[in-house]
Amino acid sequence: MPLTLDDLVRLPLPGSDAPTQFRFGPGGVVTFAAPRPGTPTAGSPVQVLWALDPATGERRVLVDPAERGVDEASLPLEERLRRERLRERAVGVTTWSWSKRGETLVVPLAGEIWAQAGREGALRRLVGPGAIDPRLSPDGTRVGFVRNAELAVVDVATGEVTEVTTGARGTGRTHGLAEYVAQEEMHRHEGFWWSPDSARLAYAEVDETHIPVWRIPYEGKDVPSWEDHRYPFAGQANAKVSLWVVSAGGGAPVRMQLAEVVPDHEYLAWVRWMPDGTLVAALQDRRQQQLTLARFDASTGVGAVLLEERSAVWINLHDGFRPLPDGGFLWLTEESGFQHLVQVSATGERRVLTSGPWVVEAVAGVSTELGVAWVVGNRESPLERHLYEVPLDGGEPVRRTASPGYHVVVVDSARGRFVDHASTRSQPPTVSLRDRSGALLHVLHAPADPRAAAMHVPELRTFVQRDGVTLYGALWKPDVAGPWPLVVIVYGGPHVQRVADKWETTIDLRAQYLRERGVAVLKVDNRGSSRRGLAFEAALRHCTGHCEVADQADAVGQLVAEGLVDPARVGMTGWSYGGYLTAMALCLAPDVFRVGVAGAPVTHWDGYDTHYTERYMGLPAENEAGYTDSSVMAHVAGLRSGALMLVHGMLDENVHFRHTARLINALLHHRKDYQLELFPDERHLPRKPADRRYMEDRILRFLQQGLGVQ
Repeated sequence: MPLTLDDLVRLPLPGSDAPTQFRFGPGGVVTFAAPRPGTPTAGSPVQVLWALDPATGERRVLVDPAERGVDEASLPLEERLRRERLRERAVGVTTWSWSKRGETLVVPLAGEIWAQAGREGALRRLVGPGAIDPRLSPDGTRVGFVRNAELAVVDVATGEVTEVTTGARGTGRTHGLAEYVAQEEMHRHEGFWWSPDSARLAYAEVDETHIPVWRIPYEGKDVPSWEDHRYPFAGQANAKVSLWVVSAGGGAPVRMQLAEVVPDHEYLAWVRWMPDGTLVAALQDRRQQQLTLARFDASTGVGAVLLEERSAVWINLHDGFRPLPDGGFLWLTEESGFQHLVQVSATGERRVLTSGPWVVEAVAGVSTELGVAWVVGNRESPLERHLYEVPLDGGEPVRRTASPGYHVVVVDSARGRFVDHASTRSQPPTVSLRDRSGALLHVLHAPADPRAAAMHVPELRTFVQRDGVTLYGALWKPDVAGPWPLVVIVYGGPHVQRVADKWETTIDLRAQYLRERGVAVLKVDNRGSSRRGLAFEAALRHCTGHCEVADQADAVGQLVAEGLVDPARVGMTGWSYGGYLTAMALCLAPDVFRVGVAGAPVTHWDGYDTHYTERYMGLPAENEAGYTDSSVMAHVAGLRSGALMLVHGMLDENVHFRHTARLINALLHHRKDYQLELFPDERHLPRKPADRRYMEDRILRFLQQGLGVQ
């Protein structure tokens, strides 16, 4: 049966009911979150916590939140905003942690902290509502969390709460929380870190009081109200972030001397404790072309430079730092133009462990006893992802995921095993536990969703654009004879890849819906997207929107030349950066793209945040022409009147509605007709099922009408 609008908003998506967030617990038990058994829902899926005993294969539910933790509206605003920045839609059990030896399990539920003794104990509440980002100490005796802007610790045995920081509450500062750009752009969602011996906590103090307030009114509410945000616009002031260490029992904190060691740093990228109790902080400059690792004595705050990296393009942050027992560490570097693994000794000597024109994306595990590291990357193809075992003494990486496609893995370094979440475009995810060689131990999840069989598998294509660069695309072909009308679904921005041999590529239900109605759909990863190396990304440096549109237009031109696509009926749609690119494409290439829907578009980079914008565009004062030429408003004169629909959530604290409003002013000035769809109660990504269904209806109808599709 053809897909309906209700199908488009029902979660989980077809074939996407596999468990997620795997963690190894006591005795090697595998714990994971999975939707509560039952029918798909149009709302947020409710997850429960499961455990698999690897010795017996027995699996059972460890934690079912029942009525606790299933209502996102009950969470504190700060936690709801954290979920937005994590792109977290599920409710119920969304995170949990085990102590090192597995005596304690901690589960946050609805802003409360719950704990139980191992796998068999009863779940009990430790802390009531208002607890943000609870983190279990390594020894399992205490849980750190933030409440009312202060860092606190609760004793697991007694429930006694100790506030270990003071002075932030009511001042506009916070202790133990990550600032906005760290959460949204730096992938640092935490603001405090337990020491290995559980005796101390490092924490960030964030001062945003000097940043002007950006007020977001609740325009759809019966009673006037609003949210105030300290948003650091490009070229303007950032939050002031300092790093401190305090005893888990409270007392006078010690400031780490970040500015004394790296005077020109702007950002605290991440923090790690070393095995010897020293602290390593990654510090980045404002232009993001220099990254410094600095090591600090946690008792005195005195530090020294451990490593420095510089780039003529930009530094891509990563989570590839792994300390080694001998005082050295593993590190990922893009010095060659492709991110690869190196080993750095305690004296600073480097040994290159991987190399070549492929990307090591992450370090999945390390075992000095076995003498290996496990990494994930795309050695075989940019369209695949695999696990490799890399000898620490040097030698060729050995691939451990045998089947083709895309593998997301979690490694148990102590036992040399891994959980493998594997899929292809034609095969929904299978989840298995495997030994070090890749041999199967247990199947945790096998595809069983009958809806998956009805999904059309897109064809993978290569496109050679005008400069001779090869691009990868996915094409959904209708069953009717061509040439077809075409909709390009685009993101196009950095740090994202949309075309790969994985199930997620197939289950774009908007693409499936259009294909069933005789519209071809194309996705292409243009220059600037990820997993192709730094030179491929750098094509959009200091001027965005132009090379991306050219690449998309070249791909469409190839399909037209092959007789597959009607050149008079080509549209585009995208969200966020994809919304920006859609608007730019309609303005810069109106003879190629005749109609488009731009969702939550950034329309001028001076209205977006510092860390993301300045990484790619540079500082506004140093690239005024680039900022102007990369704005949609500078090119509105080229837009076909009536070709554009704008969609935006009015509570969007990431891409403010101001972006769309500024574009509307330009449209009015140039007397361009447009269509506008607003969602007063939605943020950057619409969440309410009714809103999402209405939105899909309006977007699809606009595209179909614009392309002459009944």
